[in-house]
Amino acid sequence: MKPFVYTAQAARVVFGAGSLARLREEIERVGARRALVLSTAGQRASAERVADMLGPAAAGIFARAVMHVPVETAREAREVARSLNADCAVAIGGGSTTGLGKAIALDSGLPIVAIPTTYAGSEMTPIYGITEGGLKKTGRDAKVLPRTVIYDPQLTLGLPNTLSVTSGINAIAHAAEGLYSVDGNPIMDLMAQEGIAAFARSLPAIEADPADIEARSNALYGAWLCGTVLGNVGMALHHKLCHTLGGSFNLPHAETHTVVLPHALAYNAPAAPEAMQRIARALGVADAAQGAFDLAQRNGAPTALRDIGMAAGDVDRACEIALQNQYPNPRPLERDAIRQLLQDAFEGRRPSPRG
Repeated sequence: MKPFVYTAQAARVVFGAGSLARLREEIERVGARRALVLSTAGQRASAERVADMLGPAAAGIFARAVMHVPVETAREAREVARSLNADCAVAIGGGSTTGLGKAIALDSGLPIVAIPTTYAGSEMTPIYGITEGGLKKTGRDAKVLPRTVIYDPQLTLGLPNTLSVTSGINAIAHAAEGLYSVDGNPIMDLMAQEGIAAFARSLPAIEADPADIEARSNALYGAWLCGTVLGNVGMALHHKLCHTLGGSFNLPHAETHTVVLPHALAYNAPAAPEAMQRIARALGVADAAQGAFDLAQRNGAPTALRDIGMAAGDVDRACEIALQNQYPNPRPLERDAIRQLLQDAFEGRRPSPRG
């Protein structure tokens, strides 16, 4: 067994159907009295519901969270929190809303209570990302790790099937890269494999019956596990490419992860055979890269970058940006091979099998 270092991160998880009812209790637990409720514009109704539940403990609503956390939005939200004397942020929604909460916490140290309504998993991490000048910059800081995460599968029943699949495969990507992370460890390996397997079970079941609360619960369970992996070990090529494509070309976050993952796995497969075996086993397939591609395609998710807004002329620039900074990855970063990876992802080709 290879040497490793494992440091547990303090995060409280409240899991189960109907657990949103415990929100007021969780706000009090973090010592807060005035919570700013965050959401996207499309989820304002959910934010209003939360504010109504909190009553006088709700300082106000900021319903302008958007993808990739533009620095301008982060600054505006921080100012609103200050002006309302908020001493806590409640983020209800997906990764965009959680990310906005983190941007506020990074500057102010306000505690976050996260209420995920997708399977992004970012609520379990001390990782933040802010986009400025067309580049998405990420970092780690313990201040941005939510103090409490409320996982209520009833809140995901309205998540459209396609978004359920892309959100789930986004989470699978966290676990997959955790399995070949340079600072991985046996505990994270177990969580990663179980998290991937939870999605392999739940996503087809959700596609068959979106109201299947057990399938929704299994997907949130997978999100918790995969997000925990993301928060504890470093990521590699896949995440670097997705940050480039999202931050520089404004491609949708979960869909980008869904499209790129099979190709990133195929690129790293020769250098990480044990990780690929674990991923394939969790997916119940023979080949990890093909299994990830097929999971997306069979459940109605996009498989080509050109179908989610990328222009053909952007492929070369994306390759250049991705190669600007070296970072740990099982296989060395090879310009021609990464350029081909992006072309395959752009066109939506199914990865070739690995012998």
